[in-house]
Amino acid sequence: MRIQGLEEEVKSVIDVARLMLLAARTAPKGKGVDDIETMILTGKEKDAVAKEMHKIAKSPDDHWTRDAKNVEICNALVLIGLKGPKALGTQCGACGYENCGQMLKAGRKEGNFFAGPTCIIKALDLGIAIGSAVKTAQIHNVDNRVFFRAGVGAYRLNLMPDSTIIIGIPLSAGGKSPFFDR
Repeated sequence: MRIQGLEEEVKSVIDVARLMLLAARTAPKGKGVDDIETMILTGKEKDAVAKEMHKIAKSPDDHWTRDAKNVEICNALVLIGLKGPKALGTQCGACGYENCGQMLKAGRKEGNFFAGPTCIIKALDLGIAIGSAVKTAQIHNVDNRVFFRAGVGAYRLNLMPDSTIIIGIPLSAGGKSPFFDR
């Protein structure tokens, strides 16, 4: 039996993407409350995110265009979102409200790219989940980079309707990472 390298490498990227979802799910969460959503996009769905990013671009050489091109050429796009607005009940005020009750009463409000308000503990949970996911990609030698802009594209397409913030992580298997030295 002969197994062709490139095709198997792309399959392996998808396998690692699945492990990244697992890593995000099992990452520690404040008070053990899990408000993380995950998804893997490939093919036309992934390309739709890139197309949405191109729509936001103000010029052919801005960062939106650069990142959209990276999403176009990647093998898979992992999305990690935060369901919100929700509060952990710490009453810290980092969300901009005096207490969690006021934040929750304010309800979901659309911002420039995402919705808020966001509980700081929940935002930290999102960051830890993202860190766990990219660590998993790195352990398996899959090129990746955390893309705020890919998350915005996914958010605008309403791919994770319960998430108020989404971050995208494009994945690639190649001789050189397309996500650095851009």
